[in-house]
Amino acid sequence: MRIKIFHRTSYTYDAPVSYGLQQIRLTPKARAGQRIIDWSIDVEGGHKELSFEDEHNNAVDLVRIDQGATELSIVCRGEVETPQNDGILGVHGGYAPLWLFRRETPLTTVGDGVRAIIEKVRSTDNGIAQLHKLSATIRDQVSYETGTTGVETTAENAVESGHGVCQDHAHIFLAAARNLGYPARYVSGYLKIDDVVDQDATHAWAEAYVEGIGWIGFDVSNVISPDERYVRVATGLDYPGASPISGMRYGSASEKLHVDLQVQQQ
Repeated sequence: MRIKIFHRTSYTYDAPVSYGLQQIRLTPKARAGQRIIDWSIDVEGGHKELSFEDEHNNAVDLVRIDQGATELSIVCRGEVETPQNDGILGVHGGYAPLWLFRRETPLTTVGDGVRAIIEKVRSTDNGIAQLHKLSATIRDQVSYETGTTGVETTAENAVESGHGVCQDHAHIFLAAARNLGYPARYVSGYLKIDDVVDQDATHAWAEAYVEGIGWIGFDVSNVISPDERYVRVATGLDYPGASPISGMRYGSASEKLHVDLQVQQQ
């Protein structure tokens, strides 16, 4: 499928910014059959200092906010061709070894709530069947509800509250899958939603590694493996490692964030 994307992230500050840096992970991956036809990132209110590829093969742009700026705008646009691979990415590659993806992080720590989910799927045959059952069990127990969690919400917090968004579903899946022995990673990207062009935010899902098959994607929020409607952008151990934009700034200025996002079939 050929997917056209327009994504503008705008920050407004209530006082001039003296110094700030942003890491931008907004360039889709050209791997596993996904092909970038055209892609650009334009910045207003700041400028690119450098570009590099991190340990997860994410394309990262380091943006410095202009001194004294009160607004910052990051505009991505382009077209990506995606494969129909039923969520199967295949063999492992990149700089990070497989064992790294079994590592627990602060957002994916296993507590009593996650452990209870694990026990519901532990007896299922190992491999794809077990991971699909894990995805469905998480979705049954943690309903999709916006505005109830934030970027600091842990997997355990989301299970305890019983609701969350795609980020929370992915973190719960990662925590459980790693506990069951699977290497697992967080994915941020775009999803073309049927009959919807304008969206409020990017999407997130998880991938787990199964011996003999390789990496396989699981979108817990939609209880499916990603198909050709999904555009993979960045991967990491959890949200902070794959977040579209992250950074820091000095000063007491507060900020307002506004996102314009359109995803459609070309």
